[in-house]
Formats: sequence, C-alpha cells, structure tokens
Amino acid sequence: MDGVLTPDPRRRFPGRGAWLHPDPECLHRAERRSAFPRALRVPGKLDTAEVRAHLHRAREGTSGVRDTPGSVIEESKVDPS
Repeated sequence: MDGVLTPDPRRRFPGRGAWLHPDPECLHRAERRSAFPRALRVPGKLDTAEVRAHLHRAREGTSGVRDTPGSVIEESKVDPS
C-alpha cells in the first residue's frame, strides 16, 4: 500500500529501505524530523503504524523473529510500499 512503512526484519523486500534502531524514541525522532520520506525519497508523510506495532511486539518478545545479530531486535529495515 502506498504511503505505509512496512517492517522488513528479514531484509527481503525489493527497493529502498531505511534503518531504524528498535527504540520507540528513535521512531518518534525520525517522524518528527521527516527522516523517512527523505531517506526513502518519497514525497509527503508516511504511515508508521505498522513499524510502531512491530517495535512494540519486538519489545514484548513476540516479533516472531529470532534474536540474532542483525535481527529486528538490533535494527530493522522498513519499506515504504
């Protein structure tokens, strides 16, 4: 869907991505600074609800992704599709 950031913890989606620390404060700061549209080279605001939910699940330990080096627990790539 256009204008929606989609978490890509396995780094398999085609196209551009943006890296984000698994910290809600980092997400808030990126939203405030309009970092995602700039990094992904797309106009306008992007919906970050899926990324926010993914971060929440990761913090609760229910992300479904193993905690390995480079996994979503350390950082996550998001896709603007």
